[in-house]
Amino acid sequence: MRVHLRRAFLVVAVGLALAGCQTTGEVFGEAKPDMAGADALASTEPDASGADALASSDNGLLDGGALASPSKSLLGSDPNDDLSLGKKQYRAKNFGLAENHFRHAVELHPLDAEAWLGLAASCDRLRRFDLADRAYAQAIKLVGPVPEILNNQGYSYMLRGDYKRARTILKSAQRKDPSNKYVLSNLQLLEESARSGKAIE
Repeated sequence: MRVHLRRAFLVVAVGLALAGCQTTGEVFGEAKPDMAGADALASTEPDASGADALASSDNGLLDGGALASPSKSLLGSDPNDDLSLGKKQYRAKNFGLAENHFRHAVELHPLDAEAWLGLAASCDRLRRFDLADRAYAQAIKLVGPVPEILNNQGYSYMLRGDYKRARTILKSAQRKDPSNKYVLSNLQLLEESARSGKAIE
């Protein structure tokens, strides 16, 4: 009985915390058509996309790497759990479906930083930056400002056209991990975009 009460309390607490993620009754997670050019995550280049770590299994971030969290043993090991399905949908550029899975994952496992990072990246791709900011903040609360999160956050600001803030955050990530190829790639992408005057999509 005590376990059921704790679970009920946790569900209510998570529900209240996430209630702020929807605005004016709009269901954020509805699938939207692919945004042309908005996702180079499937690219074979090392992070031409901005290293939303979700596309690149070789960086280890979403495959048990730097963002392993207390609930990691509960999430991600089953190919049909929401974290795994969210990654699959994200890689397929189905960002609305990915957002739905990641949102469900954080509702069930609010201590899983990897799920929060997936939610943030999906929100970025849906151009819901307000929600992405909240998810990044949660991930940082759980594991701190690790280079992988800062890298994605920097890319988020590039998508918004806020190159000054993107550069500041990416430089912070670089100081923490000078050889991180995803951070270096994003810094290069940022400089190229600033020189050419072309927005990052």
